[in-house]
Amino acid sequence: MKHVDDQGLVYLELPTGYLFTLEDDEGGEEPLAAGDVVLVSPDLDSVDRAPQALWPEVPWIGIVRSVLADEAIININGNLRNVPLPTAFEIVMGNTVEGTDRLGITRLLADKPIRQHEIFLGDAFDVDKLRETPDGSLTYDDFGGYEEVKDRVKDLIELPLQYHDELQMIGARAIKGVLFTGPSGTGKTLLGRIIAQQADAVFYKISGPEIISKYVGESEDVIRSIFEDARSQPRAIIFFDEIDSVAPQRGDESHESSRRLVGQFLTLMDGFDKSDNVIVIATTNRPQDIDVALRRPGRFDWEIHFPNPSRDDREAILVTSARKLATSGDLPHGAMADRTSGWSPAELTAIWSDAALFAVKDGRQAITTEDYLAGFEQAAKRRNLIASSRPTNTPKADTAP
Repeated sequence: MKHVDDQGLVYLELPTGYLFTLEDDEGGEEPLAAGDVVLVSPDLDSVDRAPQALWPEVPWIGIVRSVLADEAIININGNLRNVPLPTAFEIVMGNTVEGTDRLGITRLLADKPIRQHEIFLGDAFDVDKLRETPDGSLTYDDFGGYEEVKDRVKDLIELPLQYHDELQMIGARAIKGVLFTGPSGTGKTLLGRIIAQQADAVFYKISGPEIISKYVGESEDVIRSIFEDARSQPRAIIFFDEIDSVAPQRGDESHESSRRLVGQFLTLMDGFDKSDNVIVIATTNRPQDIDVALRRPGRFDWEIHFPNPSRDDREAILVTSARKLATSGDLPHGAMADRTSGWSPAELTAIWSDAALFAVKDGRQAITTEDYLAGFEQAAKRRNLIASSRPTNTPKADTAP
């Protein structure tokens, strides 16, 4: 029952949400009132009071946003609702509560807000699971080639983290964000982890899908929790993989949730103070697609480009990646580097997976030159197949005016 007016009309709501009106002909000493459960006759011409237990109660979970004299303001799935205060227990702002439309607040679930991603997605966004503490397992020797890139990384990221206090005494402007650009598979994430290890910094690696939530405000909450945890560490690197998926260009056609997320990201970048020893690294192979506000001074105003490796870089990558493998004899890394022009580091290291398969197939316990060459041929076929399946933009033929 939704409402009874002075003319005896009752306004009914079915469990399906459908609304209609009937005349109250029940009579008796207790007139019908809003909130009563009633039975409607098949011909829809009469209503009778029924036990409250017959009405299907659909519980909701919300967060208390304000407590007034006789009611509370509850945030339920992003919508604010006035709900009478419970009589069996007290609630305060920030509590997570459970209730129903008819009974109001029925249970106190937690003293603090339980976010929707915690209710519906378990602990997928647990900051503890994103945090990687340094253990000395990675060094720059694990990253073959790219000597100029590694030198630049040491200057812009490792040194500021290690000498944070000294730079503050000089009065230098803190480096907050560094953008890694370049094709996929060039080792941007690996180098980010190596920097954290060498700088003795906690490392948070986040990809866009991990923090994008369909629930209103949850993505912003996740980013805030990551930044708050990082600021509590002596040294920290927050690493956003494919930042263009998290902070794309904002425009008139952008979704409201995307604009909110970018705005929250900018606020957090601007919120660092002098005591925070945190650097944010972001990667993208489409820098033109990230929001222009991220490139302003004090945000991602430093950029390190990762090109496809040169011939010498390719040889160094092959030599480095072979160190952890069982190999036999002197392998022709130089000749292989000559034959792999345009290959990314990820494509180069994939050669070893195929080479290892050839070795075990023939009963060998170490990779030989024969396996190395066969692995290259197999990786090259796969690479060409992938390249041929990509869409190409065919230029239109010139036409005479």
